[in-house]
Parts: sequence; C-alpha cells; structure tokens
Amino acid sequence: MAVEADKPMSKVSDWIQRGWYKGSPWLLPLRPLSMLVSLEASRRLNHFNRSRPEPPVPVLVVGNITVGGTGKTPLVIALVQAAQKRGLKVAVVSRGYGGKAGQYPVTVTAESAALEVGDEPVLIARRTGAPVILDPDRRNALDVAINTCNPDLVISDDGLQHYALPRSAEVVVVDGQRGLGNGRCLPEGPLREPASRLKEVDFVVSTGGGWSGAHPMVMRPGAIENLADGRTLDVHAFLREYPDVHAVAGIGNPRRYFNLLSIIGLNTQPHVFPDHHAYQPADLAFSDGLPVLMTEKDAVKCAAFAEPNWWYLPVTADLPEGLLDRMLDRALGADGNESS
Repeated sequence: MAVEADKPMSKVSDWIQRGWYKGSPWLLPLRPLSMLVSLEASRRLNHFNRSRPEPPVPVLVVGNITVGGTGKTPLVIALVQAAQKRGLKVAVVSRGYGGKAGQYPVTVTAESAALEVGDEPVLIARRTGAPVILDPDRRNALDVAINTCNPDLVISDDGLQHYALPRSAEVVVVDGQRGLGNGRCLPEGPLREPASRLKEVDFVVSTGGGWSGAHPMVMRPGAIENLADGRTLDVHAFLREYPDVHAVAGIGNPRRYFNLLSIIGLNTQPHVFPDHHAYQPADLAFSDGLPVLMTEKDAVKCAAFAEPNWWYLPVTADLPEGLLDRMLDRALGADGNESS
C-alpha cells in the first residue's frame, strides 16, 4: 500500500524524518549539536534526580523520548478510565499542542473547541469526562488542577522532559515499528534525550511492534462512527457497506493507522496531513463520492463541518492484563519500582 502525502504535508519534515529513521549522510554535520543536546538533557536529568521534589498529589507522567507521536493519548485515556473504575478522582495536565489558546491555564471539557485548545486534550476529555488542564508551564497546570479539581491522581499527557513537574512515576511509550531511529539526539536524530533515559523510567510500553524489555500495547478498533449523525457501524458492517474509502490521518505515525485499516480489510486511498493539522473543508473535498474515514483525533477538529459520508475509527489501548493497575499502583505508592 502506497502512502501518499497531501499538499499540507510538510515536505521538509518528511525529508528530515526519513533521514532520522532510514539513515542519511547529510545528518553527520549535525552531530556536534546533537552531542550538546544529549549533554544538556543528561545534565537536566541529573539535576532533577538530585532534588527529586515530592509531588503534592500522586503524579503519573506518560511521555516519550522521541519527536512525534508514539500512541501516548490512548494510553492516557486507558489509565484515566482504569483509575476512575477504582473510584479515584483524576485530572489530566497537558501542553495542548496544536491549540491556539492565547492565555493559560485553560480547562478543557468535552465541549471545548479542538482548534483552540488542541485535538488530544479534547479527545481525552470526551472519552473520560476528566478535567484537562492546559498550560505550557506544567507545574502551574498541576497547581491549578489541585486547587480546582482536588484530584486523587494527576496524569500528565507528555511532559517527561519538563523537570519542573514533580512526579511519582514515569511511563515512556516507544513506537515499536520505528524505534529510536538512528539513536541520536536532535537535530541529527529524533531523540529528545539519550536512549539511556529508558533505564530511568518505571515502565516502557511499545506500540505497534516488539521492543526488547517493553510491554506491548495494541490498538483495538472500536465501532466506526459517522461524524454528521452519530450513527455507528461495527467494522464488519462498515466493510460490507463501504469497502473503499479515503483514509485520512493527521497524526504522528499515520502508517500505523493505514496498516490497521488494511488489516481490517478496507481498500484505502491514504491521505497524510501534518500532526495536529487544522483541517478546512477543502482538505477533504474529494471528488469521487467515496466515504472519508479518519482517526478520532482528526474527527474532533472536523465534526463542526462534517459531511454525511465522513466517519472516524476510535481505537482503544489493549495492554497485558494487570499492567494498568501496576502503573497506577506505582504512581500511588502501592508497589515497588519496576525494571522495564
């Protein structure tokens, strides 16, 4: 299956990522800068480890060490829902990438506009009902969450490298298909911190493929929902009615989504958009009348101007039995450290 980039896809970004993950000699001159980034990241981590401030409430950070999406949001949703099943009151803090809020902090609800506050925070709020507090200063977001929500647990969507944010436990999500690329820090490679950072965290989770020492996470498709009228079809019913679709993805790793649609059995015409893309109706104005099937993350930005033949596929994070509980127990101080 060929994956073709639409015009909105940044050619420069695509070119850089190919170099990171497939190798390219033009990156070599960037190595001195990458070494500086690696040294600075290590210095900041060492400083954090020396002080290790105790959070005022349990804080679980879900992040990654690479640039781009790895599947953190479905895991955050799964953790929030697992905590809620225990009767815990949960708040989520986030940066809100892709949003245009002029002032912070911002409290996101299911009714918030995704183009203003970001697609992932709205998706988390809609799927969990938990309050989501946005602020680039995540320590301030934590303080606001504590003062306004009185939570038993705070989960940080990203923020692993935001060391002003105290935390009780850390989970890193790795893209099991793309891995760590060339293993170099920015700008020569995709790493925000050296790969050795993975030895410091409590849990490592791998999405979409095997990763040595990591817990596997599989994205399970749910019922496919129509953006315009809310009608749902299970995967088999949708396949019988709409075997051919325009597949739209504006996420960190769109290939994972397209592969899932292929496994389902759909014939797709893939359309790639940049992560957090601000969609306009013209972006999805295909002329052949085929239905459009997008990710749930894209759907939160397109619902306001949805056409009758636009659909989205929600996914749920499927993890080994008991893993979510062990993550929560670690954050709540109910168990010992885990070597992932």
